[in-house]
Amino acid sequence: MPTSSASTTDAAKPAASGGVQSLERAFDLLERMADAGGEVGLSELSASSGLPLPTIHRLMRTLVACGYVRQQPNRRYALGPRLIRLGESAARLLGTWARPYLARLVEETGETANMALLDGDEIVYVAQVPSKHSMRMFTEVGRRVLPHSTGVGKALLAHTPPEEVRALLARTGMPAATEKTITTPEGFLDALVAVRDAGYAIDDNEQEIGVRCLAVSVPDSPTAAAISISGPAGRVTEAATEKIVPILQEVARDLSAALANTAGNGQA
Repeated sequence: MPTSSASTTDAAKPAASGGVQSLERAFDLLERMADAGGEVGLSELSASSGLPLPTIHRLMRTLVACGYVRQQPNRRYALGPRLIRLGESAARLLGTWARPYLARLVEETGETANMALLDGDEIVYVAQVPSKHSMRMFTEVGRRVLPHSTGVGKALLAHTPPEEVRALLARTGMPAATEKTITTPEGFLDALVAVRDAGYAIDDNEQEIGVRCLAVSVPDSPTAAAISISGPAGRVTEAATEKIVPILQEVARDLSAALANTAGNGQA
């Protein structure tokens, strides 16, 4: 396919970071599509990115040709299936990098440690290190749950604008996993305020009766991530919470620094 002089210039022009500007722009558009729910129109992308329509059209045409974006019958653009394999591989690697930090959580708290991501409207668990107690919690890696009934879901959504949270809840619904599950948008938004005030999230018998979970987000993670510990309510008491939360927060900061170093070491 012949290349226009404009696109050649765009591809060759170095970005401020020392990379290729057109590549940075393409990834920026993919992230904007994900933020918008996975499907957008060109005019929406132009408005949010500030790029001219001809530039966006060239980039999207290339992404469509590569299978990373597909054009819908209504002429809007959606994230393509080739991204699934990349995302699953990246999630597995992120879980692998996190395991030593989760193991440290288990050593210092005695409870099962988890790492989870927000994938679309769902929470997906990408890593776990089980407690050494005979009575312990187990969540299968790869399991998907709705955010409203989990500590990690609250931690991941705590700083999301309320209108976006409401839209997510409208899409997923708020089914009750237990009698303690929050089942109204107002109740969930109130819980997110409590998370922001406290600096951590709690699942108090909301996903499973008899189980309490404490969670914090991983600050400045390349993708929104949270870590948590979960255990029997008889062990994860209010007194235990006061000891466990500072450990969770410290491990989250250390994991964040490790992920930043990993990204930095990958630069050419």
